[in-house]
Amino acid sequence: MSSVLTSTFLNKPNLSRFDWSAALLLRLYLAPIFLQAGWTKLHAFEDTTLWFEHSLNLPFPALMAALAMGTELLGGILLILGLGVRFITPPLMVVILIAAFLVHIENGWLAIADSSSWLANQQVLEAAEKKQRIIAILHEHGNYEWLTSSGSVTILNNGVEFAITYFIMLLTLFFLGAGRFISFDYWLQKRITGV
Repeated sequence: MSSVLTSTFLNKPNLSRFDWSAALLLRLYLAPIFLQAGWTKLHAFEDTTLWFEHSLNLPFPALMAALAMGTELLGGILLILGLGVRFITPPLMVVILIAAFLVHIENGWLAIADSSSWLANQQVLEAAEKKQRIIAILHEHGNYEWLTSSGSVTILNNGVEFAITYFIMLLTLFFLGAGRFISFDYWLQKRITGV
């Protein structure tokens, strides 16, 4: 039994026929996130520009909003297609890092306020009391079972957790590329190099 485990986990298992799946799954996970972010900016462009100018204090807010929106929309499409993945991931990483350090960092690590987490900051700890008060109000003045039938009451902390996770996923794609078989990059390279 130990020789089977040693050969499976310590030696390189014969998994190369499935190595394309990791890049594909990363692409398909990230694409809708960026498409939605770009779509939201497109449909609320004026509000996004004002937010970039007044809340984030970015120079040339309309240009910055357009660049972020365009990068996210184009990036989402290219990730789905597996086309130019190594070229689009760096701009997407820049967008994510800007969001992480201009918007999310002040809220700490956690995306969702979880006061039981060892990563909970003061803001998250204070959210626990507010959550209990929200639940009490819903029990007293609303149909709590119906109001929570689609999910429990949750307080968004909006920390860097998701942004940094997306950054790491993009960085992984930068090194992996689009993956074999189910990507335009693979078939273009195969056609150009003949390999």
